[in-house]
Amino acid sequence: MRIVDITSPGAPEVLRPGQRPAPQPGVGELLIRVSASGVNRPDVLQRTGNYPVPPGASDVPGLEVAGVIASGDAAAMAAAGLKVGDRVCALVAGGGYADHCVAPVGQCLPIPKGLSDVEAASLPETFFTVWSNVFDRGRLQAGETLLVQGGSSGIGVTAIQMAKALGAKVIVTAGSDDKCAACVALGADHAINYKTHDFVAEVKRLTDGKGVDVVLDMVAGDYVAREVECLAEDGRLVIIAVQGGVKSNFNAGLVLRRRLTITGSTLRPRPVAFKAAIASSLRQQVWPLIEAGRIKPVIHSTFDAASLDGAERAHRLMESNQHIGKIVLTWNLS
Repeated sequence: MRIVDITSPGAPEVLRPGQRPAPQPGVGELLIRVSASGVNRPDVLQRTGNYPVPPGASDVPGLEVAGVIASGDAAAMAAAGLKVGDRVCALVAGGGYADHCVAPVGQCLPIPKGLSDVEAASLPETFFTVWSNVFDRGRLQAGETLLVQGGSSGIGVTAIQMAKALGAKVIVTAGSDDKCAACVALGADHAINYKTHDFVAEVKRLTDGKGVDVVLDMVAGDYVAREVECLAEDGRLVIIAVQGGVKSNFNAGLVLRRRLTITGSTLRPRPVAFKAAIASSLRQQVWPLIEAGRIKPVIHSTFDAASLDGAERAHRLMESNQHIGKIVLTWNLS
């Protein structure tokens, strides 16, 4: 099979096309003939040597794919309502930058009606992450307000649409007026340019001093102290990445007085059963919203995975932070 290989830890140019024997699915697994692979921030961290591969996972980067089921555990597939030839997208712990990828059956979902494989490949990593953190861990409810840091990212555009579709209000931060406008076009109630405005002051102004109920944070570092100030009583801060650093100083008195919760999670090392439960929730509660057109994939760019510099250019775009939505690698399967 064709893959994108990390030839050594380093800059985007260490990504190069390669070949390996195709993997074989085991018990509870299936093999996908991949037509599109999503690109995510953890892939960049793995490329630079800062995100160890979980035990047992492929060292080929890539956490989400879409394509056609080629083979697999027939009993497990039948129990999940799947069969060879079905179009699926899947969350994987590694191996996604390849034209064949093994995935646990429980982490596979049928491609929503009306979506292309490229659109479907943009779904699993962000949709699993947002559901698990905003709705399961953050307990966001209809009528509450969510603050999303980095609203124009893949996670951000997913969180905006999912929260709005399920009845919440959404405030986002983004790094330019154009990105703020794109977030509002996707349904955000308010967008704050964090480079020109103090998001703490703006959140307090927009909520009449009450604050927000949930914050989805991909920055951490010194953002945590400011986010604590943004939270309403009984508010929840959910940290899913630490782009701003792992150390934070915050007002613990506010945490006590407002009964705040500060939590966080990583998805990649969690067991299959945990991810399968998220997949089940998405299929029941979110996939119908996608098929109804109330939530739409946002694709910024696609790159040819098999070309000499396709993955390299995809990662350079990711690191530039100039994109709005998702970046996807495509595989020519003809």
